Amino acid sequence: MFVHNVFFWLKDKESKEAQKALYDGLQKLKGIESIVSVYIGTPASTRRPVIDASYDFAEVMIFDDEAGHDVYQVHPLHKEFVENCAHLWEKVVIYDVEA
Repeated sequence: MFVHNVFFWLKDKESKEAQKALYDGLQKLKGIESIVSVYIGTPASTRRPVIDASYDFAEVMIFDDEAGHDVYQVHPLHKEFVENCAHLWEKVVIYDVEA
């Protein structure tokens, strides 16, 4: 299994329009066939010193393997997402995990 964890920090954290645009863009990625499951959300309410809740949105995507992830990276829907939404974020951090 290959797990792709992506964390986004919005440029305009207070903008409901930016929040909706990023969320809607992330939802469209669900149409990529190589994704086994996808979860999209915001920081949970848990607060402990070891938790970084500074991000605005996260997506967790599960693929069968790295090859499925590689298909996702070049997929037209992913390219469209980056083209249409990159202006919304100031920072993106990715953690890929093989399980």
